[in-house]
Amino acid sequence: MQDWNGWHTRYDDPASNLAHRLPAVQEQIGLALDRAHPGPVALLSLCAGQGRDVLPVLARHPRGGDVRGRLVELDPRLAATAREAAPPGVEVVEGDGGSTAAAVGVAPVDLLLLCGIFGNVRDDDIAGTVAAVPALLAPGGTVIWTRGTREPDLTPRLRSWFADAGVRETSFATGPRPSWSVGAGVLDRPARPLLPGRRLFTFLGEDPG
Repeated sequence: MQDWNGWHTRYDDPASNLAHRLPAVQEQIGLALDRAHPGPVALLSLCAGQGRDVLPVLARHPRGGDVRGRLVELDPRLAATAREAAPPGVEVVEGDGGSTAAAVGVAPVDLLLLCGIFGNVRDDDIAGTVAAVPALLAPGGTVIWTRGTREPDLTPRLRSWFADAGVRETSFATGPRPSWSVGAGVLDRPARPLLPGRRLFTFLGEDPG
């Protein structure tokens, strides 16, 4: 079994892919907040870990105080760390991000984070999760996702799946070598009803992308 707490220590290693990827994810979160509509901004982060991608951005961004929503993390220690750092209005739920039950009561959201997931699940689970984005994300909302780019590189198909789901790509960034990618896009079609209790993905659990 993967030690997810140990895995998160890679964020503190300046040479790690995680440390290099983090600013790219945070940049897209900031841009999503820049273009968000006035008023409350609804957030959902699945498999959020310690919240290192989003919580520092909320702390410094002018719209951070407008964000309301949910971080979902199965590991109790990671969830506890995120809960300590989360601002008022952002709850941290210890639960399974791979089920639509994690989104009940908050979706559709204005900002959806699917980071550290797609490198750990089967390709058909990725395709199914992307197809479900219109049930999780409000029209005009932003989804941000990550995936490793080592061969076989799935990112071309992944980008196509997002396009098929009605997500207009706004950014796609990769590391300087086959390592990581960060994608972002805006939903340009109407939201669909959320089906509670639907299985989106199941972690295989080795090396997140």
